[in-house]
Amino acid sequence: MIVLGIETSCDETSAAVVEETSDAARPWRIRSNVVASQVAIHREWGGVVPELSARQHIRDICGVVERALNDAGSPAIDAVAVTQGPGLVGSLLVGLQFAKAFAWTRSVPVIPVHHLAGHIESLVLHGGEMPMPAVVLVVSGGHTSLYRITTAGSYELLGRTRDDAAGEAYDKVAKLLHLGYPGGPVIDRLAKHGDDRAVPFPKMRLTHADRNAPELPGTRDFSFSGLKTSVLRHVTARRTALGLAPGDPLPERETVDISASFQRVVVETLLERLFDAARSYQARSIGVAGGVSANSRLRADAEERGRAKGIPVFVPDMALSTDNAAMIAAAGLRRLRRAGVEPHVEINAEASLAL
Repeated sequence: MIVLGIETSCDETSAAVVEETSDAARPWRIRSNVVASQVAIHREWGGVVPELSARQHIRDICGVVERALNDAGSPAIDAVAVTQGPGLVGSLLVGLQFAKAFAWTRSVPVIPVHHLAGHIESLVLHGGEMPMPAVVLVVSGGHTSLYRITTAGSYELLGRTRDDAAGEAYDKVAKLLHLGYPGGPVIDRLAKHGDDRAVPFPKMRLTHADRNAPELPGTRDFSFSGLKTSVLRHVTARRTALGLAPGDPLPERETVDISASFQRVVVETLLERLFDAARSYQARSIGVAGGVSANSRLRADAEERGRAKGIPVFVPDMALSTDNAAMIAAAGLRRLRRAGVEPHVEINAEASLAL
C-alpha cells in the first residue's frame, strides 16, 4: 500500500509518499518527503501568527503535494493520511480539506491522524520497530508528553506539561536574551560554549495530580513556568547590577552561560522523567521524538543514559524530528494495520484532539 501524507498543523506545509514493505522490522519506506517551512515569515513576529500560517499553507500546499508525488515517481495512491489535530485550526483545515478533495478525485480513503502519533511513528520510520513495551517522550514547541506503548499503535498517556512545553520555554527565554526566533537552535548552539553550572536555575518538582487531568498521577508531569520565571529574574537582576536599561542585552559571556544553564535544567528534567517512567514500567526501549529531539544535548544525554542502563534509545534523524508528512503517512499506515479502512469523509479539524 502507498499512502500520501499531508501535514499542516502549524508552520510547515508538508507532503510525503510512504509505502508499506514486507519487512516486519522496518514496515515502511519513504519515497518522498517535502517540507515548506514558514520560519522566515514568523521570525519577524517572534512566534507563529495563526492567520499568516493558514494563508501560507493555502499558497504552498498544491506545489508541495505536486513535488512530493513527482519525487516519488508519480505512483498510484491507495490512501491519504492527514493531520486532524491537534494544532492551529485554520492551518489544520487547509490540509484536511485538500486531503478530502484529493482523495475524492482518486476514489481512495482518507485516514485522519493525530499529530503526536505521527511523531511517535517517526521513530519507527528511522530506526525500525521498537521493542515493546516502550516509553516515548514527545517534546516540541507545543507539546511535552510521556507515553507508554505496549502494542504498536496504542498510546497511553503517562504525563504532560501543565504549562509551557519545552519548546515554548526555549522560545521565550531566547526572546528574553534577544536571541531571535526560533529559540531552540540558537540556545543549543550557544550552550555548547557556556558553563552549564554558572547559574543554579531550579528544577520543577510536582507531587500532586493536575486538577485538569485528575486521572493522571501527576508525578510524571512537566512544568517549565518556574524555570522561565527564574531566568527572567536572573536577567533582570544582572541588568540592574550592570547598570543596563531594561531592554538591553546582557554581555555575550553571560548570555552563553545562561543558555547553557537553562538547557541543562530542561534536558535533565525531561530525561529524569523519561527514564524514571521506563524503569517503573520495565520498558524494553525508549524513544525521544518531536522538534526538540533535534537538540544536540538532549540526543547525546539520552543515548548516554541508555547505554549506561542497557536500554536502546530511539531518536529520529533530523529530517524527521520537526513536523513532516512522512511521519503522518506512517501513522496512517499504522492505523490501517490496526483498524482497516474506514470512510472518514465527514472528519473535521480538532485543535485540541486527544490521543
